[in-house]
Amino acid sequence: MAHYESEATQFLSQLKQERPHLETEQQKGRALLWDKQLDRQLQEGFKQAKVPQKPYVYQSGDVQP
Repeated sequence: MAHYESEATQFLSQLKQERPHLETEQQKGRALLWDKQLDRQLQEGFKQAKVPQKPYVYQSGDVQP
């Protein structure tokens, strides 16, 4: 008994067959941007150094009505 396979799944299966190195390249690209270890102490410093934003950022403080 055959099971249903969508066009998207068929396309991805065919693409992976034609380009077997594709998955390795995807993992390398992901490692560049996403799979990172964060320095929690550094992140805490960033959080403490954050300056509160004014409610209306485009209005300068020297405008008088």
